[in-house]
Order: sequence, then C-alpha cells, then structure tokens
Amino acid sequence: MPDHAPVPRGAISIALVGMPGCGKSTVGRHLARSLGMRFVDSDAEVERRVGCSIRDYFDRAGEDAFRDLEQQAISELTAADAVVLATGGGAVLRQPNRDALHARCQVFYLRASPEDLFRRLKRDTTRPLLQVADPLRRLREMFRERDPLYRRTAHFVVETPRPSVPALINMVLMQLEVLGLVDPARVPSPIDAPAH
Repeated sequence: MPDHAPVPRGAISIALVGMPGCGKSTVGRHLARSLGMRFVDSDAEVERRVGCSIRDYFDRAGEDAFRDLEQQAISELTAADAVVLATGGGAVLRQPNRDALHARCQVFYLRASPEDLFRRLKRDTTRPLLQVADPLRRLREMFRERDPLYRRTAHFVVETPRPSVPALINMVLMQLEVLGLVDPARVPSPIDAPAH
C-alpha cells in the first residue's frame, strides 16, 4: 500500500473519490475556487479526449476501453501540482489508479449511502452503469464492491448523507488546515461555518 505521508507543502493536489452522485464535481469545483487551484474532472477529461459523452463511448467501445482511457488520464492528472481532481465513481476499481491517487494527492472519500445516492440520481440518464431496471439494487452492489476500495485509497472519509456543499467544503478545508497544507485564513471559523 502507498505511503500515507501528506503531500509536501507547495506541491499539494487534492483528489475526491466516491460513488456516482456523491458530489465530487460540485465540491471539487468550489474547493478549487476557494484555494485558487485548478479544477479537473477526470470524466470530463476523458470525454474531451474521445470527443463524445462517456455513455456514448461505453455503448461504442465498452467499459474496458473506457477504463484504459481513465487510467491514462488519472496517471497524467495526478502528476500535476496544485490541482483539485474529481474522479469518476469507478476510478478506484484499478490498482494503478488507487496507487497514483493515494501517493500523489490528499484523497477525500465523499461517502454516501446507496439510498441517499438513489434519491439524488433517480432521474439521471447520463450514467451508463445505472441505466438498468433496478438502479437502487445496482447502487447497492456497486457500494459493496467499491466502499472498501474508496477507503483504501483515501486519506480522509467525509460522510455526506445530506450536508450542504459549503459544509462539505469546510470539512475538507479544516482537514487540510490540520495538516498544515492550507492557510488558516482560508478556513472559516466554526462560528462562520454552516451547520452540518
């Protein structure tokens, strides 16, 4: 397993892992803005490279081909400094991705139950793995498989049943402050922080 030592000051990159619909892209975008860092979404990067949506690429080339492109993108994106990276929900399925994320970034697992995710995603038609007759059952199966992998990849677990985006961002910022990786002035005081 990769070393758990924090990323050196000045070279920090942050990665967000978790199930589809847990808020990685939304939290990542706001977090990057708060820290003055570049935001990158690995799914969006793959879509840029293939010139179509992930769903269309899945239909055309299959999941293995998509995972190959995802692995290549994550290898490159985790090598950059000062990036906030939102990963696809299945990125942790491959060991090289888990190793690259854990060794090169401070990784936060935004953890939500399958039931909470289902409430958020029941009308979403863009996620190819959830276009099935029983998406809640599929989410439960994915969660059982992936939860241990997210935990293994992450340095921190942030429970996200139904907190606001500002609350999630503040939780991540406070963890980074404890590590000495962000300026305390960027972290709201407990009085200013929204209630969880």
